[in-house]
Amino acid sequence: MNAMKKKWTPFLFIGPAVLLLIVFSFLPIIVAFSISFTDTNLIGLANWSQINFVGLDNYFELFKDETFMQSMRNTFIYVIIGVPLAVGSSFFIAFFINLVGQKLASTFRVIYYVPSVTNIVAIAVVWGFLYNQEYGLFNYLLSLIDVGRIPWLEDPFVAKLSLILLAVWKSNGVSMLIFLAALQSIPRVYYEAADIDGANRWQKLIRITLPSMSFATFFVTVTTLIGWLQFFEEPFVMTEGGPLNGTNSIALFIYQEGFQYNEFGYGAAASFILFAIIIVATLIQFKFRKSDQTL
Repeated sequence: MNAMKKKWTPFLFIGPAVLLLIVFSFLPIIVAFSISFTDTNLIGLANWSQINFVGLDNYFELFKDETFMQSMRNTFIYVIIGVPLAVGSSFFIAFFINLVGQKLASTFRVIYYVPSVTNIVAIAVVWGFLYNQEYGLFNYLLSLIDVGRIPWLEDPFVAKLSLILLAVWKSNGVSMLIFLAALQSIPRVYYEAADIDGANRWQKLIRITLPSMSFATFFVTVTTLIGWLQFFEEPFVMTEGGPLNGTNSIALFIYQEGFQYNEFGYGAAASFILFAIIIVATLIQFKFRKSDQTL
């Protein structure tokens, strides 16, 4: 009897968590995958007999949909520009915080972390004033050096860059803390040995700091890439995908199709295309990680 209790006790503890995971994660994924092969909409939810199986038609239609293709191109631009900026800026912030004194470092940690936990709506209000073409702070500062007004959120390409700047500023906090923890975990004896050998700061950065932080860099890069592929909050709050779908992302397109136009089957198909892109991108990074370790 005691042996039976020992065997089943761990399952009793993890059982509720597993049940919640199944009900609120795995089951919705299965339902969404099933819906992606149908023409489910608001009418179909009210009367299931109105739901028709359409096979792969939703997926084929998506690649003919110029709005979806534009959102995919926008997402790739966000990733190509935003991920290196987010990872690089987080590392440099952590690197310089690690160089200052403890009290000053604590202050800067709070300053850079606060945007990460600030409500996106509050951030959008502040940055909306900064980006305002007529009386925004950015254009006012540019006018002091005789630079014309920049349409921060009115031009499709400039608006993408504006959202990237906002997203990088907002996301630096979490990645900075991970990098800072990795920096502080590097044994000091490595640097002492390098000082004895006459290594300068650049050599210590390249030969000691960066290699010792490889796992932290890999983790931050993977999580940042996944986050930017799901880029949603900034275009949703700041531009609603405009102007001319110039800032629309795949995640925002899924929201629009599913919850604004009530085309649940079509939106579900788009969500699984995004899911496939995320899986492929993650697997590629793991592949590169393994190849680096074997060298």
